[in-house]
Amino acid sequence: MKNELIFYGYMIYLPIVLLLTLVVSKTLFKNGKIFLMDIFNGREEIAQSTNRLLEVGFYLLNLGFALLIMEIYDYGNPDISKQEVMEALSSKIGGFSIYLGLMLFFNLFLFFRGKKKAKDNRIRAAQMGFLTESKNTETAKS
Repeated sequence: MKNELIFYGYMIYLPIVLLLTLVVSKTLFKNGKIFLMDIFNGREEIAQSTNRLLEVGFYLLNLGFALLIMEIYDYGNPDISKQEVMEALSSKIGGFSIYLGLMLFFNLFLFFRGKKKAKDNRIRAAQMGFLTESKNTETAKS
């Protein structure tokens, strides 16, 4: 009975963490493409490629973590109860949800940081262009 309950716990846990990972990843990377288009100055091919690579990395990290924490310990208790399995599941799924949330915010931080850096680079390039134009105008007046 013990092994059967733990097995059923795994059968509940795996689809939930897979679905959570899929939903969060699709939402993040659908919207992340907009940030990457801005970061890469509208160059869609590199933005799309970068977005796909980030998505693959996101899946690998999150699914790897989900599998790493999957084990339900019975602590040598031959009579593990349904309640204990459910409590273990809630702890595992809750911990994984918190981890996914942290990963989501970390990705958002990186997107916003990249967007700010791209904006700063555009401003710097515009200022350099202005300085170059000013020097050309002064030279033409002389």
